This record gives sequence, structure tokens and C-alpha cells, in this order.
Amino acid sequence: MPRGRFADRLAAPLPGFGDVMRLMWAGAGRPLADDVDRVPVLRTGLPPVTAGDTALTWVGHSTYLVRTGGVSVLTDPVWSTRIPGVPRRVTPPGVAFSDLPPVDAVVISHNHYDHLDAPTIARLPRRTPVLVPLGLGRWFRARGFTRVVELDWWESAEVAGLRFDFVPAQHWSRRGLHDTCASLWGGWVITGDRRLYHAGDSGYGPHFAEIGRRMPGIDAAMVPIGAYAPRWFMRPVHIDPEEAVRAVGDLGARRAASMHWGTFRLTREPLTEPLTRLRKAWQEAGRDPADLWDLAIGETRFL
Repeated sequence: MPRGRFADRLAAPLPGFGDVMRLMWAGAGRPLADDVDRVPVLRTGLPPVTAGDTALTWVGHSTYLVRTGGVSVLTDPVWSTRIPGVPRRVTPPGVAFSDLPPVDAVVISHNHYDHLDAPTIARLPRRTPVLVPLGLGRWFRARGFTRVVELDWWESAEVAGLRFDFVPAQHWSRRGLHDTCASLWGGWVITGDRRLYHAGDSGYGPHFAEIGRRMPGIDAAMVPIGAYAPRWFMRPVHIDPEEAVRAVGDLGARRAASMHWGTFRLTREPLTEPLTRLRKAWQEAGRDPADLWDLAIGETRFL
């Protein structure tokens, strides 16, 4: 069992050596189909927004540009072509880094390489406000960032006129050989004119309903739908598309904006299978099709 500072926050034991060997033997990371050409990419630039607008732009993977109330927020920014441990990025970022507006805040869900990308972070001005889980502030301060806010679950901070609440997720953290669970993991609720939720990475659990109870009126939930196969291995830490729809219901969120698929080959499911399953599950749940934001990479939707 991990002995890190936050090991007691784990919802289930992490896989052991035997589980990892079984996964590798089964062809971990080798997708069952090569359907990258079917991943929708829409690189038409950022539409203008007014101070009264709230707009979400999916850059790729778990990276969203959130523009609300005249403020720009980046979630888990990853612009790199390669990240350690997985094959090369298969789809380009939906927005060029040089085309970003001035960034007023960055939120990080946890320290895994596909959510905390050092080369991308190095491109940000060092006075950019960064909100991170407990235990991760040192990483940013060591790189010269001067406005770093570390939060525990259910703690909040105000930056640029928005309220940021750090909320639980069912996941874990590790960046090196000896730092398992040394920093926390979670999701973010961003409240201004609208209330938005970014899940980070998470398995399915009662925390979604608790977030919904404590923070009602979520207008849009950015939820992961990929990296779920094989299920026996990924279930504790990654929701699948059907669980994502359930989670949105538990949250009481009106809209779902999909993410964490179609960018990196992390697990065995075909690249576009998450989107197909998400659309089917949303329909079977009787949800309004207009409230499913199954965005193309680079697409923007307005609230």
C-alpha cells in the first residue's frame, strides 16, 4: 500500500505488480482499432467573447480554455506532442498556444504527466496565478511561479473575481518512483456568473453526488470519457462513458462537456469509441441532446 501523505484518501488499493504485469501481457496501450481519422478536429480559431459571455473551448485531452466574466482560465494545460510513458499525441491542440488570450488563472487537477505538463507550464508567465492540490505547490514554486494557491478538498480561493473550489475525485497521484500519493488529486468548481465543474480524472463514486449537494446549479460539467479499458484495471480511477452520464446526473449539472479522449493513446479502447458510447448513454438516460456538448477538438460552445 502506498505510504504517501494522501494514501488515506484512496478509495481502493492501487494495482499491484501482478496486476501491472497482467495488463502489459494483454497489450496495454495498444488500441483495438486505429480510427484516429474519425476524431473530430475543428481548428477555426477562438471566437470573440464579451464580458457577459461564458465560453468553453476544448483544446484536447483534459485541457479546456474557460472564458467567463472577462476572465480566462486554463484547465490541466497540455500542448506537448509527447508526454512520458505514452505514444506521441495523435491529434493537434485545437488552439495554438500563441493564440491564447492572457491567462488569468490555471487549475491543475493532479500531477500525472497527461494533466501536469512541464514544457507547457514553462511557457506561462511566472506571475500567472496557479491553483493546485495540496502537496503540489512546491513543484510550481521551484519553477519560479510566485502566485501559487494550494487547496485541500472543499477549500476555496478567489482569483480574478472567480471562486475556485477544490473538490474530491477518486484517483491518485505519482510523478516519480518515490512520490506515490505525496500530493492530492481532485476536481474544480469555478463560480462566477456561471458555475462550471472540471472533474480531472476520477473513478465513479459518491463524491459526485456530494459535490452536487454542496454546490448546486452546475451549468456545465467537463467530464472525462476515455482511458477506461480494460475495465478490471481502470474502473477504480477512470469513469467510462456510461458512468460519466451517471456522474453528470449525480452532480445535478445541466450540460456535459466531454474530454480525456481522442488525444493520446492511453488505454486499449478505440479512440472514437468513448464518443459513440457517450452519445448512446446520454440518449438512453433521456437527456436533452442539446445539453450534450460532445465537442470537436478546438470547438467552442457558449452558455
